[in-house]
Amino acid sequence: SLVSSEVESDILRRVRTLLRELDGHHPAFQCDRGMLRWTLHKKIDQNPSNSSILVGILVKELERAERGDYRHYIIPLLHTLMYTLIKAPCISEDLCSRVYDFCKKMLTLPKPFCTIGLDYAARLKMERTAPGVLYQRTVISEQSLKSDPYPYQEKIFIFADPELLSEAICNALVTDTEAAQVSQSPRVCMSYVIIHAMQAGLVEGCDISGLKRSLQDMPMSDIEHWFQQVVMAVECTGSEVNADRGQHVARLEEIYHAILISMPTGNNPLGELQSIPLPNPVISFHLWTEDDQLWKELVLFIRPASQSCEPDLLSLELDNFEIQDIISDCECCKQTRFSVLSTDSGIERDLPAAAEESIVPCSAEAEQSRLQRKGGIKKRPSPLDSMAFLQAGCNSPGVKPVTKLQRRPGITLEPVAPLQKRHTARIVLLGDDRILGRLAQAYHSLRKRETRRVFLTPRLNLQFYHIPVVTGQPNMLAAANCPAAGREELCEVAGYLGKADPWYESNINTLCHMIPKLATMPSSPSKHLMTDLFLTDVIAYYVRMGIQPVCFQVYAVKIFFNDPAQEPSEDVFLTELRTHMLESNPHRELAMSKKKTALDGPGIDLTVKYKKVVVSDRVKEVAMSVRSTGLVMKAIPVDEVEGLMCLNVNITEIIKSNNLSGRSFSAVANRLRTHSIKIRSTEQRPFTLCLDKDSRRAYRNVISIEVSPCLEPSYCLQKTRTLKFSLHKVEDVGLVKYMPKSLLLPINTFAGVIQ
Repeated sequence: SLVSSEVESDILRRVRTLLRELDGHHPAFQCDRGMLRWTLHKKIDQNPSNSSILVGILVKELERAERGDYRHYIIPLLHTLMYTLIKAPCISEDLCSRVYDFCKKMLTLPKPFCTIGLDYAARLKMERTAPGVLYQRTVISEQSLKSDPYPYQEKIFIFADPELLSEAICNALVTDTEAAQVSQSPRVCMSYVIIHAMQAGLVEGCDISGLKRSLQDMPMSDIEHWFQQVVMAVECTGSEVNADRGQHVARLEEIYHAILISMPTGNNPLGELQSIPLPNPVISFHLWTEDDQLWKELVLFIRPASQSCEPDLLSLELDNFEIQDIISDCECCKQTRFSVLSTDSGIERDLPAAAEESIVPCSAEAEQSRLQRKGGIKKRPSPLDSMAFLQAGCNSPGVKPVTKLQRRPGITLEPVAPLQKRHTARIVLLGDDRILGRLAQAYHSLRKRETRRVFLTPRLNLQFYHIPVVTGQPNMLAAANCPAAGREELCEVAGYLGKADPWYESNINTLCHMIPKLATMPSSPSKHLMTDLFLTDVIAYYVRMGIQPVCFQVYAVKIFFNDPAQEPSEDVFLTELRTHMLESNPHRELAMSKKKTALDGPGIDLTVKYKKVVVSDRVKEVAMSVRSTGLVMKAIPVDEVEGLMCLNVNITEIIKSNNLSGRSFSAVANRLRTHSIKIRSTEQRPFTLCLDKDSRRAYRNVISIEVSPCLEPSYCLQKTRTLKFSLHKVEDVGLVKYMPKSLLLPINTFAGVIQ
């Protein structure tokens, strides 16, 4: 029809505009940058019957991109298509088959195309067998709905540094995340799952309006019952190898008629598609004020406050002081603290036999006396136990299952069932490179804590995301200690990700200045429409579709100070290390310093030893002496082709020259590429050091530094254990050979790094 033709032309025009933006042809109106994808999906949400039109257009564009070798179009088009397919009420088998065939073709392409193609092919295979399974799994996991067939939970944590973002931005984000959860009760979300499954599975012969009325009048217990029935039917069909589509439809029809049996038949036309919204994910906003705040939030996600009072769940895995820190704000724990901070020895043979065989009700006095036995020594797990759990959590091929030896004779040895990672924490970092520097610190601390005592590793999938936000020029203190010029200097990581992944550049990097503008807009209905829908939807789209990590090397730095009595410090950085030579000197040294400056020029003499990066990847050690006024080590390359596994060191070297007019000095940039480097002041004159452009992480009176790739703590532990049984230093053997050696920080994008 004429109307259908106009709709198709409009959608095609929007898709082509989207592709032109990927080529660098930005829209005429600057405010439209980054909003093209959002407006396209919102248009389809308003009229869900157009979903099939959009999918058909996207499939044709994908096939055209493959024929014309426009590979940079493929991943954005595929993400747009899959997001439409997840939200769509119904897509024909023919269209799903064409998308599935295209994803299989992508397996012949290099990474990341083959990786994304394989993932989406597996999802489409399930969706074709059990329509609506992708929508159902998304809602169940994001809303943490209880379901035995699919017992997975996800949560989005937005972390922002209050010292880097303005109060207006923080308040706006808190308001938006809270507004996103309005009218999203478990009852509503369960009803959405039921209705979407019926519409996707039955298509024709489904009275959606009647189904909605019936669910609205139902008690909560009945909705939970039918929700579990629908989830069981869809999950069983989707997980079977050769599932019968006819049996699946018959089972859905049985549930459908059982729900409507108490309702009179409506006069609504059957088979009319209706929009079933995809609920916003659960998002919590956190101002990052404590160093270990990330770890605490993750533990509370695994063990909610309502379960914190159970000593058997936490006391066996966490130190008592750690439990006390986590639950100090939990009201339900304050009155029963004695049951949490147990002084039990932790040795099974010390327990009464009756306590092991059965648990019977007992008086409060007897229970308290049993929990407060004196003279016991709590046995800490050995490093071997921790490594066993780390190996079990890695899911690495070739790792043997861990078995727990029973301490009492006469009991059959039984292997402990491996823990399933049923929780996924999606950490979104809002800010610039400085908050990513804090993340590197927190991640390194978390990995060290997990090496000492494993808790999160076997239970939790940890995903990191980054949304750049710049609020203006850095404060005066930051400018003095760690000078950084503008958005490009403060957002090097986001800039690299944007060059490596054009879809990240188009959808996420455009938020850098948009979020501050939206936060400072005067309150109006149009503002609420923009912020409530746009920001929440973009964050949800990013965490749902951005599953390809880009791994950044974390670097360790050991800092030695001018005062011999001061202990060396150890820290890590992700993006930058910058030194500045001190100009001020004590009064007694001022005259001597001026005289030396006149002879040798500004700056101080440095001894530099580093391992040079050569084409053959062989290690070539170089030593040199330079006079310098400062240096900068960059871990993020300017070009994505250079790779992320080496440091670019720029030393401002002072060159002395003699001519007819006398002695003169000039500053020359000396550039090095290395994996590790040692720098020492030969004059014992100190300098200042700043990490990740953050003035709060500045060190003064530094005399020497050693920089090298930060090692994975679990690798260090296993390496130490291996060396204990060797008389001399050996190469990595056994399990160590297959463990990750360097600590890498993965940040998710839509495509990873496109070669």
